[in-house]
Order: sequence, then structure tokens, then C-alpha cells
Amino acid sequence: MPMSTWFECKVRYDKIQENGSAKKVNEPYLVDALSFTEAEARIIEEVTPYISGDFSVSAVKRTNFTEIFWDDTADKWYHVKVSFITLDEKTAVEKKTTSHILVAANDFRGALDHFMEGMKGTMADFEVSSIAETQLMDVYKAKLEGQTAE
Repeated sequence: MPMSTWFECKVRYDKIQENGSAKKVNEPYLVDALSFTEAEARIIEEVTPYISGDFSVSAVKRTNFTEIFWDDTADKWYHVKVSFITLDEKTAVEKKTTSHILVAANDFRGALDHFMEGMKGTMADFEVSSIAETQLMDVYKAKLEGQTAE
């Protein structure tokens, strides 16, 4: 199975506030896509049912997330920066390789717990460099063949 490429797509639209007034927002979403063009098409398809009125895709950029730990009960997304530590056998020098993992959780503690749970069974030594809440509104997995929305 090919590795996922995650694109952050920003969607600009007028969001109706609780008091009934409209406010211009520019909200980030994450989509799994093969190209910038596909990412833009996917985000339009995903948000169209939820946004009334006009909207535009104001930005599409590739992200460096290597993995996503899902939790359907969570309402926030956390960016976990983790360093994997390897030892060069010839020189005996420690080498750190940074990875970026997206974790669904309801709070900071939940993000750390969910991350650690997801890392169980990994043989590699690692250390968490940082955990930060993202502004992501939602994350959309790739649609596999046969899962089209037609």
C-alpha cells in the first residue's frame, strides 16, 4: 500500500456565528491525496455538503505527517513531533530522525496517552520533542476504489 501524502487545504467562507452574523473564516483541513489538484478536488467534495453559500480553497500545501493515530470520539488534532534514536554501528554515534505524527484526542493528556498507546510494540527508541494542538477542523482519508460518493 503506498504511503499517504497529506495535504493541508484552507477553505475560506462566511461562517454563521451563534448570534446570526456572518464572519469570514479561513479554516484548515487535511486530506489524503496524490497531488495538489486531487487535494483541492477532494476538499471541495468533502466540505460542499457542510458549507452554505460560496467558499474557496485559499491554499493547498503538502504536510510532513508520516502517520495518523485516529480516534473517532476525539474533537481535536495534535501534532506530535517525535525523534527516533538510532545508533550507527560503525561509529557508535547516536542519530536522531524526526517524524511528525498527527494524533486525535480531546486534550493534551489524551494526545500523549493515545500517542504512547499507538507506539506500543515499536522496537525503536524514541523521545517526544513536542505536542501541540493544531487548528485542523477535520481530516479526510483517501477514498479507496469502490468507495466513490456517486
